[in-house]
Amino acid sequence: MTKDEVRAGLEFFRDLGIKDIYRRQPAPAAPVETTRAEEPAPHAALVNIAPKTELPGLAPENDTLERILSDIGDCTRCRLHKGRNKLVFGSGSSEAKLVFVGEGPGADEDEQGFPFVGRAGQLLTQMIEGTAAKEGIPLKRPDVYICNVVKCRPPENRTPEADEMEICGQFLFRQLSVIRPKAICALGSTAAKALLGGRDGVTRLRGTWHKWRDTPLMVTYHPSYLLRPYNQNAKRESWDDLKKVLHFVYD
Repeated sequence: MTKDEVRAGLEFFRDLGIKDIYRRQPAPAAPVETTRAEEPAPHAALVNIAPKTELPGLAPENDTLERILSDIGDCTRCRLHKGRNKLVFGSGSSEAKLVFVGEGPGADEDEQGFPFVGRAGQLLTQMIEGTAAKEGIPLKRPDVYICNVVKCRPPENRTPEADEMEICGQFLFRQLSVIRPKAICALGSTAAKALLGGRDGVTRLRGTWHKWRDTPLMVTYHPSYLLRPYNQNAKRESWDDLKKVLHFVYD
């Protein structure tokens, strides 16, 4: 097990509120008598991971977006690379106060190498800039940062699988840690589950604030869902969600 895996595991247990774990030690050369009360597990040593303990970070010190992209390289870590045309890392300001996280690249994104450039991306741009203009906020798409949970297009635009999201998730974690936005907007259920965990969908999560680590996070519908003609209510709800986010971040 690597140091990063150990570190991630400790953070996971700490977030669950578990303060102590038992670490196996090599078997002693001779039997050692212990009472039952002293016997949590064979050859185990108590390791304290109380919430006040500061664990090492998962991202390198002085990390940058350029370093993350370099570390990804010509990625072959999961099966998604097999059908990839271009890796889609992210776009926008490295000093953005607001980050949008989607699911994964589509055909247009895979062709151009940039996130949200197809029909759904055009709608997202209209939502950001149109809503900002109506609310009197001087904001354009290049002022925010946009990325996805996975960086390669899933076949036939299917939902990314758990192991694919886990592998790419380390780079998303680093992107968000480098940018340190004031808020995150998760677009769709896949992004929400990747950032928040759990199984709840957009309809249960949207409209209220959540947190990714210490960063406020709003969940709303993915723009591709809003392109469907029968989702008029979802469009109104998405605009309401976006107004909340923009006023929180830029007021």
